[in-house]
Amino acid sequence: HVQLVESGGGSVQPGGSVKLACEVTGVDIRSTCMGWFRQTPGKEREGVASSWVGGDTTNYADSVKGRFVISHDSAKNALYLDANNLKPEDSGMYYCAADLYCSDYEVPSLRRTDFNRWGQGTQVTVS
Repeated sequence: HVQLVESGGGSVQPGGSVKLACEVTGVDIRSTCMGWFRQTPGKEREGVASSWVGGDTTNYADSVKGRFVISHDSAKNALYLDANNLKPEDSGMYYCAADLYCSDYEVPSLRRTDFNRWGQGTQVTVS
């Protein structure tokens, strides 16, 4: 039974930073692609960053390139997102997700429909 639990959200001023964490149980993250997504009311859930953990490849949405960094700790089986230089438009519910059938190793997917396990989300508010 795969479970993903996010933490680390909160309120921050523009220009500030947050670090989100995702604890994963039930699957070794090195065998999956993992991603961070965000959603605001009335909008589609969008991919922010993704990683093929086993091969250490990453992919970022254009809107966050140079500001966000996805990383992992294999020993803790955890995924992280360092979100820096935050803007009000970065606000939203952030979700950790796993693609248990990942095949996009060189350029991990940012498509919501490719991910099949989700956490409950953690809120980030930039204002």
